[in-house]
Amino acid sequence: MSALGGRTALVTGGSRGIGRAISERLARDGARVAVHYGHNEAAAEETVAAIEAAGGRAFTVHAELGVPGGAEALWSAFDARSDGRLDILVNNAGTAGAREPISGTTEAEFDRVFALNTKAPFFVTRSALSRLRDGGRIINTSTGLTHGAAMPELIAYSMTKGAIDVFTATLAKELGPRGITVNAVAPGVVDTDMNADWLRGEENAGAREAVRAMSPLGRIADATDIGDIVAFLASDDSRWGTGQWIDATGGSFL
Repeated sequence: MSALGGRTALVTGGSRGIGRAISERLARDGARVAVHYGHNEAAAEETVAAIEAAGGRAFTVHAELGVPGGAEALWSAFDARSDGRLDILVNNAGTAGAREPISGTTEAEFDRVFALNTKAPFFVTRSALSRLRDGGRIINTSTGLTHGAAMPELIAYSMTKGAIDVFTATLAKELGPRGITVNAVAPGVVDTDMNADWLRGEENAGAREAVRAMSPLGRIADATDIGDIVAFLASDDSRWGTGQWIDATGGSFL
């Protein structure tokens, strides 16, 4: 049997970028994957189609997170297309928000970023616990910014992920008696659509070179680099690691 055969996974924000890479890798390892999306149905359907074309199993789950009732809507949609049981939860949906230092961050923008990046995974996970089988896996998306270089223009975003790091460690301690591991994977700069406006194109050649130079490995991360780490954390091979912050920056802050 494949590494995740017979298991069901839910990936929030699973239709694009890092989320899509995670969804596709978990499906390739044998899991049936619920690909969550908030707004882009076409991207979610495309991800499911790609998974199925490769011989995997997947279905879409729609719910807008970061709004009242979002977590309940997600699980209602999930239950309608599954048996209500879950083995792997990946809290990946999030936003960088407006790139502003503290002086330019409005209260409304602060609340929006925290609602999606911190409040949503908290309550999505709370509702997941009655569905998650003993021995299951919870994987949260953090960022290298919580342990590395500070970026004033991403202060609100970094704060949301600092909260996720605390959430990860504390939940690991609570769920350990059930054999459930909880870990956080922390990417640095990844070549995805979210970073396209400043990372792709000839006009951004200098930015790309600067990002490459940050890592001793001398390249920019692809979304599959993160998806492969998440797949390890979702597998039985990671069974003795919990409450951990896993650096997925390619050593950019060494």
